[in-house]
Amino acid sequence: MRIIAGKFKGRTVKFPKSNLVRPTTDKTKESLFNYLVHSMDFDGIKVCDIYAGSGSLGLEALSRGAGEVHFVEKDFHVSKMLEENINSLNAKDDCKIFRMEAVKFSKISEHDSYDLILADPPFFKFDIHDAVKNLLERNYLNEDGILIIERSIQTKKEDEAAFGIEAFKKIGDSLIYQFEKSPREN
Repeated sequence: MRIIAGKFKGRTVKFPKSNLVRPTTDKTKESLFNYLVHSMDFDGIKVCDIYAGSGSLGLEALSRGAGEVHFVEKDFHVSKMLEENINSLNAKDDCKIFRMEAVKFSKISEHDSYDLILADPPFFKFDIHDAVKNLLERNYLNEDGILIIERSIQTKKEDEAAFGIEAFKKIGDSLIYQFEKSPREN
């Protein structure tokens, strides 16, 4: 797995051999970031990568100009590899790791708010539904912020029912959902 564009372009991101991690393919990541680059300015934004795994999505955002990236990863061994990836890019000062479950993170009363939240949970785990509900209700998104979720086409029915929206993009067997916080939602 590699970083596609930006200051870390071409650098590899290691991921653990674990059934707990399902890395986003380079094709999916490239398509997603091509879309995002035309939707927002990455310069100095604050990003949160939930269900971070190896950190591939958050590190791609950092490479493209994000000022700060927070990673949420509950598994200790996976988060150690994430930490190695951050250190290999000398990006420790721009990153923070929260070693906890996504739903627990989404319930923190005193929390940061983000310009971009990326969520790539295991395809057949459904705690993402509660995490998204909490993130939106508790104002984790800044004004004009975007929340992107990658899910499987096989969980489309459950996801669309829980999210209350349809996926806006299909990439391979992945469906991409997007929530936005516009100024009128404050």
